[in-house]
Amino acid sequence: MREDVAGVRLTHPDKLLWKGQGVSKADLAEHYERAAERMIPLIEGRPLSLVRCPEGRARSCFYQKHAGKGFPGAMGRVAIAEKDGGTEDYMRAGDLSALVAGVQMGTLEYHVWGARADDLERPDRLVIDLDPGPGVSFADVRAAAREVRDRLADLDLHCLAMITGGKGIHVALPLVRRAGWEAAGDFAKGLAKAMARAAPDRFTATATRSRREGRIYVDWLRNRRGATAVAPWSTRAREGCPVATPVAWDELERLKGANVVSLDAAAERLQGPDPWAEAAGWRQSLSARRLRAFTQD
Repeated sequence: MREDVAGVRLTHPDKLLWKGQGVSKADLAEHYERAAERMIPLIEGRPLSLVRCPEGRARSCFYQKHAGKGFPGAMGRVAIAEKDGGTEDYMRAGDLSALVAGVQMGTLEYHVWGARADDLERPDRLVIDLDPGPGVSFADVRAAAREVRDRLADLDLHCLAMITGGKGIHVALPLVRRAGWEAAGDFAKGLAKAMARAAPDRFTATATRSRREGRIYVDWLRNRRGATAVAPWSTRAREGCPVATPVAWDELERLKGANVVSLDAAAERLQGPDPWAEAAGWRQSLSARRLRAFTQD
């Protein structure tokens, strides 16, 4: 079993992080080695938050957003101004060695900002998180994702789909950096509220748990400064070791759930075409006209 991946030494590489699937620390590092070519361009420069489970997913896990002492030097840092006027060091991953450094420290999930460190005040990606409540089928979540796509298409905006490895779907909207966080957040909030107004029996735009029974929470809150969303190709600290996976819209219609891609399935997918490759040529922004479309309230 490999003890060194991308120049990072793995202590106890055979430690099982998902015991039910027999997934070890070395297996996880090798997943990121396979995924790096696609994953790094999507997360490079973005402040990271980590879900760390040093003893594996079945034991205690915790969320970490600030760079901690003792992290391998391969994990990058970025200083970010906080609301209180102070500055804190956040983490960032610019290459495979940073991802493997996270694995060495028991990271089972990577979550990223919607902006990059060279311009933290203007996001280049919005994420609408479709989170199903009790009693909602995955077919309903797929239909919701199509509705988000179609509403954005009405504004000549193109978007991407990703199954989260949990229960829901993320609809990602790549952007040229123009609007700031307040305007971008208002746009996402307006979209969510428009969907909830049009079909209150299907959607809610509020986070209240009691409002989610039989509905899909259209979570717009990931589009605020400091908020994060799970990174494409990140594993999840859930049963089965599912992978958050970018998918093409036509394939989405055939999928039976958001947690159906295992490490082995991800390895196979990574040998095929990239369903998000088309976005490389997109140049779209939240113009004044588009901002007005969902921010009339």
